[in-house]
Amino acid sequence: MSVRGDFLVIGSGIAGLRAALSLADAGQVIVLTKADPRESNTGYAQGGIAVAMGDDDSPALHASDTMAAGDGLCVPEAVRVLTDDGPRFVRELIEWGAAFDRDAKGALALGREAAHSVRRVLHARDATGREIGRVLWQKVAAHPRVTVHDDALAMSLVVSEGVCSGASFVNRSGAVQEAAAARTLIATGGAGQVYRETTNPAIASGDGIAMAFEAGARVSDLEFVQFHPTALNVEGAPRFLLSEALRGEGARVVNEAGERFVQRYEPAGDLAPRDQVARAIVREVQRTGAPVYLTMAHLDPDYVRSRFPTIAGACRQAGFDLATDRVPISPAAHYVMGGVETDLDGRTSVEGLFAAGEAACTGVHGANRLASNSLLEGLVFGARAAAAMIAPAQAAAFASSLEPVMTAPADGAEVPDEMAVRDLMWRQAGLLRSRADLESAVSGLARWRSAVDARRRAAPGDRGLRRLASLTTVGFLIARAALRREESRGGHYRADFPERDDINWLQHWSDALRA
Repeated sequence: MSVRGDFLVIGSGIAGLRAALSLADAGQVIVLTKADPRESNTGYAQGGIAVAMGDDDSPALHASDTMAAGDGLCVPEAVRVLTDDGPRFVRELIEWGAAFDRDAKGALALGREAAHSVRRVLHARDATGREIGRVLWQKVAAHPRVTVHDDALAMSLVVSEGVCSGASFVNRSGAVQEAAAARTLIATGGAGQVYRETTNPAIASGDGIAMAFEAGARVSDLEFVQFHPTALNVEGAPRFLLSEALRGEGARVVNEAGERFVQRYEPAGDLAPRDQVARAIVREVQRTGAPVYLTMAHLDPDYVRSRFPTIAGACRQAGFDLATDRVPISPAAHYVMGGVETDLDGRTSVEGLFAAGEAACTGVHGANRLASNSLLEGLVFGARAAAAMIAPAQAAAFASSLEPVMTAPADGAEVPDEMAVRDLMWRQAGLLRSRADLESAVSGLARWRSAVDARRRAAPGDRGLRRLASLTTVGFLIARAALRREESRGGHYRADFPERDDINWLQHWSDALRA
């Protein structure tokens, strides 16, 4: 049994929903989402959406900050698209009813986050992603030409002679179906679940990246993983994200003695880019052997609780008062800068297949994403991908260097436990990396991936095996890319190559299965 439409969207975050709205004006749209339609990384985005709409701001200034955070590897054309088109699409959201916070005079309230030179972050308290998702979902749900299949897990892309014509999926009753469409968009979000410690929800397992790679699409820049420096660090509690906006509003990172220490390692201090703050925390823990904390005790407690009610509630459940207590923190995997390689309109290297949002890699983030650019990326590039899907077919052009990937034999390897994969990635391909660890990770993940693939051939509708295949595949690709890049840049840090090397590594690399 199959379902048919003109367009297929896999994923229900900001990129997928924004694309579906434009696609519905041109034909029938099928949306596959493996959980509740409102459950995505979009809904977990607390801080806000960065956009140049302040009187002291401009798209050019926003672009400059984005390029600086990207540590030399941002694609300038992609950055210009993001920052130039951003205000238009955010105003559209406001017209549709997005309730961003406003000041006493009714003007949009703009927040400040790390590595931004001015206040430019729109927010809806500390649940901005959920507010944007609410607005987009209301419009999608009301559109007669959009059909949403929830609890529908995409298993593989349907590709014949290099052309994608849809995807197979498991529906809520456990049956395997096919969704057929002339154009397919991967908007499945990130892959934080590849790591043992992550701020991402359970659904962020990298399915879209893995499926695209399995179908022959190019993937790029996967060595660049952003580890958020301030995740709640309480034994037995989830690694709940303590938003960058906290530090933007004055929160301080302190050690056991109550000292501010980040500036000892990074001149910009607590508002340095995320990768720098995260490594400073790791180094301080190594130096002192003691925990580190986030504190807002020097600020007005009523303001803290009213500005950050969701975060305050999560801290309260863990036994802490955000406004008065030192809250224990540690870094956790948060965002993947790489993904399925696309051009500026979402086209991949496979005809008929498009990608947008965190699952895609346009090069807009370079080696390190600027805070609160993720929601804007999904909004802008989701809309652009939809426009390209409606337009006549056109081949994408890529400038990155390509390395083919050979399938490794399983060599007797058994199908791994999920936590074994995630623990290996955290220990050997995490915040601090080295050749020996990465070589071990690549070898082990290659064998595990082959073992999982062999098991999947006998059980093509097994949801657990799809998840495990995604984790082993994306983990392998991250470790392989990290081993190749012999320098430190942005979210990628090699202890054995601690310096940035523009002479040899000022370039992007892609991987693809050898045909």
